[in-house]
This record gives sequence, C-alpha cells and structure tokens, in this order.
Amino acid sequence: MKYQPSRRTKRLAIGTVALMAVAGMNAPWLIRFTSEQYHEYNINRPAYKAENGLWQTVDVPQKYRINAIHAALLHTGKVLLVAGSGNDAKQFAAKTFRSVLWDPEKNTFKNIPTPKDMFCAGHTQLPDGKLLIAGGTQRYETLEGDVEKAGGLMIVSNENPDKPMTLPKGTKFKGNKSGKVFETQQPLQIPRAEKKETATGATVTATQRRIYVEAARKGKKHSTGDTEQYTILGLKGDDKRNVYGVANKISFDKKDFQGIRESYEFDPVSERYIPVAPMEDARWYPTLTTLEDGRVLTVSGLDDIGEVSEKVELYDPKTKKWKTLPKERYFPTYPGNFLTEGGKILFTGTSSGYGPADEGRTPGLWDWRTDRFTKIPGISDPDALETSMAVLLPPAQDQRYMVLGGGGIGESRKVTDKTRIVDLKADKPRFTDGPPLYRPARYPSSVILPDDTVLTTNGSAGYRGYSSSDILRAQLYNPGTNTSRPVADPLVGRNYHSGALLLPDGRVMTFGSDPLFDDKANTKPGTFLQQMDVWSPPYLFRDARPTLTAPDKEPQRVKLGGTAAFGTDDPSEIKQMRLIRPSSFTHVTNVEQRSIALDFERTSDGVEVTVPKDPTLVPPGYYMVNAVDGDGVPSKAVWVHVPVADKFE
Repeated sequence: MKYQPSRRTKRLAIGTVALMAVAGMNAPWLIRFTSEQYHEYNINRPAYKAENGLWQTVDVPQKYRINAIHAALLHTGKVLLVAGSGNDAKQFAAKTFRSVLWDPEKNTFKNIPTPKDMFCAGHTQLPDGKLLIAGGTQRYETLEGDVEKAGGLMIVSNENPDKPMTLPKGTKFKGNKSGKVFETQQPLQIPRAEKKETATGATVTATQRRIYVEAARKGKKHSTGDTEQYTILGLKGDDKRNVYGVANKISFDKKDFQGIRESYEFDPVSERYIPVAPMEDARWYPTLTTLEDGRVLTVSGLDDIGEVSEKVELYDPKTKKWKTLPKERYFPTYPGNFLTEGGKILFTGTSSGYGPADEGRTPGLWDWRTDRFTKIPGISDPDALETSMAVLLPPAQDQRYMVLGGGGIGESRKVTDKTRIVDLKADKPRFTDGPPLYRPARYPSSVILPDDTVLTTNGSAGYRGYSSSDILRAQLYNPGTNTSRPVADPLVGRNYHSGALLLPDGRVMTFGSDPLFDDKANTKPGTFLQQMDVWSPPYLFRDARPTLTAPDKEPQRVKLGGTAAFGTDDPSEIKQMRLIRPSSFTHVTNVEQRSIALDFERTSDGVEVTVPKDPTLVPPGYYMVNAVDGDGVPSKAVWVHVPVADKFE
C-alpha cells in the first residue's frame, strides 16, 4: 500500500520548508544566533566550568562607573578602584577626580572623595594595612602643533646661605635681555645656599631647583632660543639679587605628561585619603616597592618637567616622610621591581610607557643600598619587554620569576608570545623560555591563585589595541610542571589601562581597557571600557571546598616565625597552606602579589601554621591565608597581620 503522510506530518514538512526558506534569506543571522546560543549552553555546562571556569560581568550602577586605572585589594576585603582624571583631559581640566570602593562580597559601591589627580600614580601596601599612593598627573601631554604657549625648563638658584625661598604658583620670571615673561605652573621651594668655612674664609655654593614655566601669553613670538638669566618679579633687595632663574630654549616643542609630588595614605577603615609628606621629585608612572622593614622604595616616573626621574626615594610609614638617597638610578617608567629573598631588588626588565630603547632595559639584581647592579642574561626578545607582565611564581620560597609577553618601545609593531623564567637560587641566574602565551601579547594580566597556578588573560597584539587586536584568551600556568593550558575565554577585550587581581573568595576580577581606536581601520576614537568582570576558577565548580575560620573577628597578629591557629571541618583534607599578599595593580605592573608556602600541623579541629622568619620573603602587612585540599581546592581566605620585624622596630 502506498504511504500517505498524516496531516501533522504535512504541516511539519510545510513548516520546515518555510523555515529553510527564511533561513536561506537570513543565514548569517541564524548561524550567528545558533552559534551564540550553543556557546552559552556550552560554557554553562557543569563539566565545562569544572575544567575551564566561568566569566561573569559585575553589575555596576551607572553612578559608580569610572575609568579604572588602578586597583588594590584592601584588608577589609574591599577593592579600591582609582581613576583620577581617567586619561580624560576634559575631566582633568574640570578637576574631576574619581575613586570608587567596591565590596565584592556584597557587590556594593561607594564613591570616595579624591583630592588630587592620581591618574598614573604609584601605590603599594603598607605594614599597617593602609595603601600608599604617590604621584599622579600635573599636566597632560600636548603634541607639537597643539601647543599654545611656549614652555620649558627654568633652573632657579638661591645664593643666600641664610634664607630658603618659597615661590608660589604663578611666580613671574622676566628675561634680563629679551624682556619676555614666563610663569611657574607649580609652587617651588629652594633651600638656602650651602656655606662652608675654610682657612681662608667662607665659600658659598648656590642651591638649584628645576621648574617648568610657560609664557604669560599665547603666540610664537613669546618663545626663546638662547640661554638667558631671568629676574623674579616681585622680589626686592637681597632676595632679588640672590634668587634668579636661568633658561635655555623655551619653545613650542611637544610637551610630555608631568607628575606631581603629592602622596597619600588610603585608610581602609575610615575609607578616606590622608595626606602625607610630598616626595622630593614629582612622579608620573613610578613604581613603589615595599621593603622588608616596611619602608617603601620609589623610582622612575616623569617629573614636573616631563623627564624621567633618576632620584631614588624612601618613604618611612612611621614618620610619614620621604628621604632621597645620595645615589641615583635610571629605570624606564613603571619598572617591574620586586623585593627578593635577601633584600635586593629584581628589575625584571618589564616597564610601561617612557624611556629610551637603549637605556635601563636589561634585567638584573639591584642592591639599592650600594647601587650595585648585576645584569641577568638570557632573556629572549629583549627588545619586546615594554608592556610585558612579570610575576613571582608560587611558592615565593622558590624565587622563580616569570616575564610574559610584551612589545617594542612605544608604538612599535614588535610583539612577542614568549614567557621567560629566571631562578634566583641558581648558581648563575639566567632567563630561559617557558611555554608560550596564547598569542603574542602586550598588556597581559597575570594573577597568582591559591592552588599555585597562575592565570594570564587578555592583552592585545597591537599598541593600545591598534586595528582591533584585542585578545580574547586566557590560560593557566602550572609552575610545578612548567605547562600551560587554555581556560574559558574572557567576555571582552582588555588592553592598555587594564588589570586583574585575586579576591578573598578565590575569584579573579578584571577591570579597564583604554583602546586608542574603536575600529579596525583606526578611524574612530577609542572608548574606555568601564565594565568589570570576575572569573570563577575551575576549583570553584568541584564538589566541595575546605573551610577555614579564625578564632576572632579581628585578623590575628602573627610575628615572623610565629604561629596562628585556624579551625577547619576536616583537618585531614588539608594538603597545603598559603599566605597571599593582596595585590596592587596598574599598567601591567603588580610587584605586590606573592604566595608563600606555610609549614603547618593538623590539630583535632583545625590547623596551626608557622610564618617564615625572613622579612624579605614576608614583607610586613596584611595577608590572606588559604587552606588547599588534595584536589587543589582552596578555602575562602582568612586575614592575618604580619607586623614589622622586631629588629626593625
């Protein structure tokens, strides 16, 4: 008998033909829709998340969205996000400076009054849990052709051994020959001259300070080209004779960014900025490194005339003051300077932003006390270290450091996928290559996880994301096996002015991105990405995670070499304990993060850990403690406070 289709089958067939006809007309859309639907299904499968983790977008109300340039985890568990003017010249001109405090546990936000433009400052964790922020922006870059007023360097001398001088902002200098007038853009202090008594009488040596000046009026005719001495208008008598300026060329050349001297401590408890003494040198793009005694070493950064500072300064949290060291040292801006076991500083070769290609680029160990610098050979692609990432591989006791990716100087098209590793405990430390990155990348962000792996995510193949070159990739590196594997792709691209850091619950947050252009043809001005995302690592999708509880609500205070006790549900499950320093991230630079292995003993209802004795391994401050089970699953973090070592008190 001949088969007769049912009415239902006929309707289904007609519907299928119609759908195929519609699909034929809309094939690209349908394919894209189907692909997106499958992708959403796939990344939310339990098996996928247990292998690759999961990215999610943070819900940030509009009034709290900022151009996050800096991020630091505080011992309250909150994250301080700092924009300052956010690389926005209009906000800078309006003196609109922004900071936002985010509580990742409650997903709540708070706007923080921000006293100065902390855009491109340096920051680091202090022993008492405050965050030191130093430097920032005095003026934005002005390209040649856009400069409206002649400007340049003025050297101001004081020949009076009995009187220091303070010149307010707007002080006018008049040329003794040309009669042209230039004004200071910032206040200036000039110490008294140096006076020495000798057998034949006293000698006086003038003190000198530099300051940037601009013409009082617009126009090319107000520039100069000759060396000239300048009288300071408003001074009289001896002051007029003893204090004067000298300048060479004051021109319409390109004007670089300029830094500020101001410094602040951010108090996580009162949630406010507290002013402290200013630095001697203004700094924009500096690196701050906390030392074993709690003091902070700062280097580099563009000064108040737009030149890279070579002064080395120390901040003392006890006195809230800075001290300039007698010897100078040049580093390119935002150098990757890590405190190493033993107290020397490892310059990893990483940097971001400014400095010549042939100066200060070689990695090495720097004894800042004697200024001796020992180069470390072997790094691959040495001409592609700018905008690279550096990290102290876990555990910190191994003293192995990795440099990831990077590009050539400035807008160079050079970019690399190299990872380079150096073991400082080797007889003759030398860089060797590790497994490659997912792509050749500038601006990758690397985060140490409690299970001793390192997440690296994002970046771009081109300078500031040129030609839509953002990289939607992430990978986990295992230092124990020296292998990497891909994990879930991030949701958005992130290049310049982006970063990432570990949260107390074991997740990773990512923030920022500041592309120069928004299209592949590089014709549409870029838009700052204000979206924040969090990545939940694979270990958060396993059956269970260990617990860790502190005996009191306040963080335990544990001295170097001391012990701390914690409760846990099943002590037998705990296989390792980690002490993790909270991060402070900006411009592909995070010299704070380190994960330290803790010796521990199991008790009937918990674990007792012992903190290492070496202050160069465990610089003072607040730390997160994680218990990790045999499957590599960490507990939520519990905070402890490691004070300054007794010998430094």
